[in-house]
Order: sequence, then structure tokens, then C-alpha cells
Amino acid sequence: MLLAERVPATGRVLVLGAGGGLELKAFAEAHPEWSFDGVDPSGDMLRLAEQTVGPFAERMRLHQGYIANAPEGPFDAATSLLTFHFIPRDQRLETLRQVRRRLKAGAPFVVAHISFAQTEPERSTWIARHVAFGAPEGTDAAQLESSRQAIGGKLSILAPEEEEEMLRDAGFSGVSLFYAGFSFKGWVAYAG
Repeated sequence: MLLAERVPATGRVLVLGAGGGLELKAFAEAHPEWSFDGVDPSGDMLRLAEQTVGPFAERMRLHQGYIANAPEGPFDAATSLLTFHFIPRDQRLETLRQVRRRLKAGAPFVVAHISFAQTEPERSTWIARHVAFGAPEGTDAAQLESSRQAIGGKLSILAPEEEEEMLRDAGFSGVSLFYAGFSFKGWVAYAG
């Protein structure tokens, strides 16, 4: 819906972190004339995406790699869902700038991923909540601790305020939170 507010009927959409192709398929089903460029570092995931998109494959171009491997565009919109918390902090701003550079002026960018306070004790509390939320009842305490360590040490999680500031620093305007579900947040912003 957020993309369709501004993307023309024959729009071209960049999907950063295309994964197994589920969002590509959903977009293609909802918008029969849009075309898509999906980017993902995993060749295995892109092969899965090829299978997932099935009859929509003629409207898809898949690219293995990162934002530097994406076509130049210009695109009518871009998305990055459940991806940015895997991008190291020192690469985040440049990644956002590269997305912005590939968009037409005013084009929407929808981004959603893990984001919560990074000051203690809030950070530790949110990590524990995130792990508990996704764990089945009766999960072993050692497994929960391993998950807490992985989230706390392997993911690049920023506070919501930092996320918004970084989007503005990358050249986006109209940054607006549209989704907050537990430890996941989503923003829409527009290429300036």
C-alpha cells in the first residue's frame, strides 16, 4: 500500500534482501504491471526465489550481491524488509545512500527490521523479550542464552531515533514510522 501510493502502474521496484522471493511474489500478485530487481547475497536464496516467483519470473531480475550489485535504476520505489539488522553499522549509511541514489525523486523506500533502544538496561531487556517472543514454550535455557548472545553480538541493531536520523542523513525526507510490532519497526521515507 505504501509503495502503491506513489508507484505508477508500470513501476519498477528495487528489493534489497530479496531472500527466498516471498515479498517479490506478493508484490507481483498485487501489481500485475510492476517489474522488480531483487538483490540478495545468497545464491541459494536467489535460486529459491526463482522457484517461489514462478509465473511472475518474466517481471523479475535477480542479482547476487549487495546494493553495489543492484542496477542503477532509476527505480520508482525500493524495499528492504528484515534485512538492515544484518548490515554492519559502519556500512548502513552508505547502503542507504546507494538505495537513495537509485531512486527517482520522491520515490518511496519502505524499510522494516529489528530496532529498539540501545542504552542499558533497555537494550538487554529488549534482547531478552525478542528471544522469548520467538521461542516455543519450554525452550532450553541454554538455547535461549545462545540466542540472546547471537542477537546481541551478531546483529546491527540501532535505536529507532538513530534509524530515522540515518535515513535523513542518506537523503530521504518525510521519514515516518508506519509499523511497530514488538522489536520490529518499519519506516517509509521518500527520496529527496
